[in-house]
Amino acid sequence: MFEFVQSGGVVMLFILLALVATIAIAAERFWALRRKQVIPPALKDQVIDWASRRALDEKHLQKLADSSPLGAVMAAALRYRDQPREVIVSSVEDAGRHVLHEMEKPVNWLSVIADVAPLLGLLGTVIGMIKVFASIMENGVGDAGALAGGISQALITTAAGLMVAIPALLLYRYLKSKVEDMTIVMEQQVMELIDSLEKGRSATAKPTPGASRKTGKPSQKPAGKGTRA
Repeated sequence: MFEFVQSGGVVMLFILLALVATIAIAAERFWALRRKQVIPPALKDQVIDWASRRALDEKHLQKLADSSPLGAVMAAALRYRDQPREVIVSSVEDAGRHVLHEMEKPVNWLSVIADVAPLLGLLGTVIGMIKVFASIMENGVGDAGALAGGISQALITTAAGLMVAIPALLLYRYLKSKVEDMTIVMEQQVMELIDSLEKGRSATAKPTPGASRKTGKPSQKPAGKGTRA
């Protein structure tokens, strides 16, 4: 393995760094994007129950926001629970964009690595071919060892760059799709929370039956027929 890396030249060090970064980012995102960590199973029903019992203060909201990405979006909705629906939805959209950015930011580095790794391999190829032509100019075509060394460096770095880029691209596509799927589920659950808040406000504002009666002058009975004189 060491000889393989050594024959690739200096460029192989950067390709190895890209490989280590790919493994580290993928491991961290697989751990951070666990479904129960992003979308706790019982959180939606618990928050709806809190909202119905008016058991929400700033301490509860801050704890909810720090608990999970879904909790952060729900906390944004609950902070404006007494405002019109348009205000709540706007607050949720702002919080959702922030949460989505935090979830996708490390994943985007996998796309960068998938783009850069083949370029590093191409750079190693160019350097190897330069060595080949330099050896030909200096020693002619008779020095097979020097020619083989340059060609070996060119091929090894190209292969190594592709070996890093292909897994990085696959991991990027998979994790990106996973984030998008969980974002849709979070959106559905938050919209259910907003609907629940609206129903709660409507039930509170509903007038009592006694208050809806209109007061007016008592109706008079129609006068009966008079007697003939």
